[in-house]
Amino acid sequence: MSYEAFISGKSIKAKAVGISLPPRLSDSLFPYQRDIVAWALKRGRAAIFADCGLGKTLMQLEWANAVANHTGGRVLVLTPLAVAQQTAAEAARFGIKATVCRDGSLPSSGIVIANYQLIHKFSAQDFSGVVLDESSILKSFDGKFRSLIIDMFGATSFKLACTATPAPNDHVELGNHAEFLGVMKRPEMLATFFCHDGGETQVWRLKGHAEDTFWEWVCSWGVMVRRPSDLGYSDEGFELPAMKVVDHHVESGIKREGMLFAEHATDLESQRAARKSTLHQRCAVAAEMVNASDKPWIVWCELNDEGDELAKLIPDAVQVAGSDSDDDKTSRMIGFAHGLHRVLITKPKIAGFGMNWQHCANMVFVGLTHSYEQFYQATRRCWRFGQKSTVYAHAIITDVESSVAKNIKRKEKDSMHMASKMIQHTSSINSADIQLADSAHDQYNINDQRGSSFRAMMGDCVERVSELESDSVDFSIFSPPFASLYTYSNSARDMGNCRTHDEFHEHFAFLVKELMRVIKSGRLVAFHCMNLPTSKERDGYIGISDFRGQLIRMFQSGGWIYHSEVCIWKDPVTAMQRTKALGLLHKTIRKDSSMSRQGIADYLVVMRKPGENVVPVAHTHDDFPVERWQRYASPVWAVADGVDDEGFMVMSQDINPSETLQKESAREDKDERHICPLQLDVIRRSIRLWTNPGDIVLSPFMGIGSEGYVALQERRKFIGVELKRSYYDQALKNLRSVESAPVQPSLFGGES
Repeated sequence: MSYEAFISGKSIKAKAVGISLPPRLSDSLFPYQRDIVAWALKRGRAAIFADCGLGKTLMQLEWANAVANHTGGRVLVLTPLAVAQQTAAEAARFGIKATVCRDGSLPSSGIVIANYQLIHKFSAQDFSGVVLDESSILKSFDGKFRSLIIDMFGATSFKLACTATPAPNDHVELGNHAEFLGVMKRPEMLATFFCHDGGETQVWRLKGHAEDTFWEWVCSWGVMVRRPSDLGYSDEGFELPAMKVVDHHVESGIKREGMLFAEHATDLESQRAARKSTLHQRCAVAAEMVNASDKPWIVWCELNDEGDELAKLIPDAVQVAGSDSDDDKTSRMIGFAHGLHRVLITKPKIAGFGMNWQHCANMVFVGLTHSYEQFYQATRRCWRFGQKSTVYAHAIITDVESSVAKNIKRKEKDSMHMASKMIQHTSSINSADIQLADSAHDQYNINDQRGSSFRAMMGDCVERVSELESDSVDFSIFSPPFASLYTYSNSARDMGNCRTHDEFHEHFAFLVKELMRVIKSGRLVAFHCMNLPTSKERDGYIGISDFRGQLIRMFQSGGWIYHSEVCIWKDPVTAMQRTKALGLLHKTIRKDSSMSRQGIADYLVVMRKPGENVVPVAHTHDDFPVERWQRYASPVWAVADGVDDEGFMVMSQDINPSETLQKESAREDKDERHICPLQLDVIRRSIRLWTNPGDIVLSPFMGIGSEGYVALQERRKFIGVELKRSYYDQALKNLRSVESAPVQPSLFGGES
């Protein structure tokens, strides 16, 4: 494989596996709907995240009909309870043949519609495609059911997931969709694009450099739209009326002994107690509002006792309870949709997904939970495109539950902010893809700056090193990137942005080959590295990966000779304080020492190119007296400080870890870690030991120029390559600060 093909293949975008030339679609579709369906058919496995009222049902029916006609098979459309009948009615309205199945009996071909609860009656092998309607409902089921859906349709060729714009502060939901579509497993998505801050292991956030790449990846399999204009279409006919949330406060009468006023309930137990003690008051307030009106109402409750009490207080209401049969639930929900019942009493988790009740503009929540998702979905049954009136959502809460209402409002504000950011990131990409415009963009740039004794090359190290003459470099020293996705850049050319060890191996092998070509026979390459701690999320286990050994084997596979290595001692106390690694914590040895481990050392590994070194690197006694050579020759660079009370040698660092170049000016806001330049002591010892004055030193990962800085100080010449602009600019400053053009011989024929 060529290097260009490899870089192109590193793209994480989902590949199209669908129908390359979609059939003619119905003229009943709006232009944005028609283009979305055509795009989803080409993808083959796609998600449509479209806000309520934008026509997801018609889009998924058109998609399913096209797949069924293309394959000559069946497509299963799974829906929430009672939505199957609405979907079938929609299909009939637009002349699409679809069959509602409840017992597992199947037509010979075409669209089959069934509720999620009936999935056990079907086999995935009987279908060439599957549609998950209101796919975010999967969060309401337990983990086993979600896994069943994902595993059951793992081999299905065509898949479509449809829901309203997913909760943007819940990236796990996107992970569930990606896993269902076979794009990427949820744990892999989290490990690739997300990280933890501090000790909050359940709180994930996008890495700074991963943000754009993440949304580009999402756009390769999902389209997000809150209104047609998000994709460049007209919003005519898609203007939402206002929705007003009205709070009603009920006195709970709950006071702790010795307190004059009721305290806010800060835990679930006290909040449940407040709800039970005020059940009659809250239901009475709701019933008074509903009974004073002759318009349709939805009354949302959470407790069975609330539903029963409300049914007694509101004479013309019909209740849909969890204990009702699926047939009764469906009949009453459809009856409300058709105007047979004026008032519907139910729970958000029963009827909060999928139903179209635009005929109703009034609802009341007889209490709130902390779930913004439930509140969002419940209100969208009425407040959706197609609604003509102002929607009123009344919320009845007790005086001690104000924190619940505040939490919902905070989540709503966060959600709107994140939704705006999500659309901001995705609208241009989606509109280009949906409307088949050219969305390709490549921000890869190169630069070349020369001094009297250095050459600084910006760009991809493999490509830029390939420009150097064969057998022209005397020594190379560098610190290769560790596997740490999107830590310093989002470029596919960044070797740190490799999802697997195999991908890194393949990428790094291109550089190993170029180094073999440009290094002189018998001369050396030294790389600085450490073994890498693994994590549960990324690797599936807590342990250590032999990164040092992998690098050695990569060089050996490229024809290099394993020459020598130095272990650079590091203080485990400092490492513990910086990383808070479980294996280094003292509490771990008290709890279970089988999880305790030693600190992780640094290594300087030296590889030799086969052949005879034509120009020996010879040193005088003054340069290398015996005492200095003995210290350099030690396999561990550390200093013995004495013996402790138990007779163990006390060690300290022979290498000064703080002696590095200034680095903060090169750090960018999106960098997830501080720049870690190679210690100047390590570079200086290596250059003094393995090069002659005037030799050319190469660093393919120049960073902020540490290797070049020392090389110029030691009267050597330097070539460095760096991909990232901010690091490259800082490296130029560092190189120019040490360069002494009047006395140093020119390697490149003059200054830049």
